[in-house]
Amino acid sequence: MLIPRKAKFRKPHKGKIQGKSHRGNYVAFGDFGLQSLESFWMTNQQIESCRVAINRRLKKGGKLWIRIFPQLQITKKPAETRMGKGKGSPDSWVAVIKPGRVIFEVGGADPALAREALTQAAYKLPVKAVVVERLNVGGAKLS
Repeated sequence: MLIPRKAKFRKPHKGKIQGKSHRGNYVAFGDFGLQSLESFWMTNQQIESCRVAINRRLKKGGKLWIRIFPQLQITKKPAETRMGKGKGSPDSWVAVIKPGRVIFEVGGADPALAREALTQAAYKLPVKAVVVERLNVGGAKLS
């Protein structure tokens, strides 16, 4: 599972997911990418399950780039606990995904196979995502 080696704060604030993604919103490394259309928190388990789905489809026919990393720690209080008594203990790590963010990229594979692999990964996500193709300059952007 993906987790950071160190974190600046043990129990960070959640924050709000507002606006579109201004960075990482185009295909930079591969030929095809999986682009999110909605905002959400992507857990390290979801990243891993998408990675496994893509690699199983590609076999050894291409390269995969993971463009996100879970840097926000989520806390959770135990079940059946009364209110108060402070914030819960750290539970899991998530990556904050905004609309337009390219999550995964695939390169060096047959175009049909790459699209199919990224579509399989999109089924693992709790939001809508589309397969985008690399353009000549700058890549695909959400308008």
